[in-house]
Amino acid sequence: MEKSDTSSGNKTKVCEKTKEQVETPPLFKVLMHNDDYTTMEFVVEVLREVFCKPANEAEKIMLTIHFQGVGYCGTFPYAIAETKASRARLKARKAGFPLRCTLEEA
Repeated sequence: MEKSDTSSGNKTKVCEKTKEQVETPPLFKVLMHNDDYTTMEFVVEVLREVFCKPANEAEKIMLTIHFQGVGYCGTFPYAIAETKASRARLKARKAGFPLRCTLEEA
């Protein structure tokens, strides 16, 4: 945009900057559900390999899943949460287990 100064004949430029708002993506919780077939050892293995949990935390989550029916594995942006849940399900299917992981908006 140019403005003219009529008294002196000079032209000046005015730059208007708009600040872009960057929104953080919505987060999703990954939940693992209990079943009668998946072994506790396998659940701990999945928590350690897919969700990068230390051994003691993986065992606590596994016990929560076992006794309460569902356990919290982590909170991630949608794409990462879906990828981790899919990796856990795929690993379970390859091992012959019906492990179930779901997403819940945080």
